[in-house]
Amino acid sequence: MTSDVLIRRVSRVEASCRPMEWAWAVRNRGLIEENWKRRTAQTPKMFNGRVLLLSDLTFEQDVCRNTYFETDYAGLVAWIDNGYPDKSIANGFAMGALRGSDGAYICGVMSRHTANAGRVYFAGGTPDLSDLRPDGTVDLATSLTRELTEETGLRDGDFRVDDEWIIIRRWPTVALLRMVTLPMTAEEGAALIRANIAKEREPELEDVRIVRDVGDIDRDAMPLFQQSFFEWVFAQK
Repeated sequence: MTSDVLIRRVSRVEASCRPMEWAWAVRNRGLIEENWKRRTAQTPKMFNGRVLLLSDLTFEQDVCRNTYFETDYAGLVAWIDNGYPDKSIANGFAMGALRGSDGAYICGVMSRHTANAGRVYFAGGTPDLSDLRPDGTVDLATSLTRELTEETGLRDGDFRVDDEWIIIRRWPTVALLRMVTLPMTAEEGAALIRANIAKEREPELEDVRIVRDVGDIDRDAMPLFQQSFFEWVFAQK
């Protein structure tokens, strides 16, 4: 899969999970275990659950089709920490591009006890077994709203989610976004989220950032896919 940046609108995302042995993880089990020991020494509350990674992504007209496989979170973390050595797979996750009624966007700042401490991006997360339906399909729409509500404290009635998907492919990272709009300005939305996370004992977010134009892009704290989204969306105006 090419590492070139691709940003594409689609009306539908179809995702499924199929059994696959991840050869890189099998060959590097010792590296994965040592990396996990190092990571959990720094952030003891990390949990090695089961997650879904992408083995394939294709487009057909206005449909994006994703194929996932199941693995453990420790393998995902080791793969990322070692510079994505296996280019045949990708981390493909759903995110809500949260914005206020004034068009400004709201990103979260990840808390220090998380694997991505200090990173700045939209609420989202790698799909897991809770997103897997009995028929083998992966419910990315529910994954998106679940992660958004868990991280920000917003409830379903607090926002409107667009039907259209925006795919940001920077292989081996694929962000599947939907626009999520609040019935209030970004400043008001940020204040509400800050109030919500202040009530939690261990929130996933330690703060939020408002992004109004390309000048607000944080080149150090934002992952490349997030930077690509903002460069693209502000160029549309």
